[in-house]
Amino acid sequence: MPTLPNDNGIQLSGPVSYQEQPGLTWYCNRETGRIQGTCDQLAAVRQAVEILLWTERFRWQIYQPYTGTEYDGLIGLDPGYVGVELKRRIRAALAVDSRVTGIEDYAYTVEDGILHATFTVRTVFGQIEGQSMEVAIA
Repeated sequence: MPTLPNDNGIQLSGPVSYQEQPGLTWYCNRETGRIQGTCDQLAAVRQAVEILLWTERFRWQIYQPYTGTEYDGLIGLDPGYVGVELKRRIRAALAVDSRVTGIEDYAYTVEDGILHATFTVRTVFGQIEGQSMEVAIA
């Protein structure tokens, strides 16, 4: 008895092509705390970026393992290392979304044991400016 699947004679008629699907999603209004219709393109990517940046990776079972950013392990480390490592982790978190092309204008400051990083997210629909993260390092 074979253990691998059998193709049952099914043949593809041509090469397989991948087609990008629309990014239509529910619009979550943060001011009212309500879901109000749907959004697409830049607004949908903005919400996806917020989820990727604000979710601790591997912590919540509702999200796939590749969703989120790893902030654990940065507390108590050298601020220069944390600044560079945070940039790498943000890039890695955003890389799972094909609509995000990268980050730019990354800068960080350290004040009272808090590392505050600001950056702009580049997407295929435009830029999402004014993104920021804070990590307690003390």
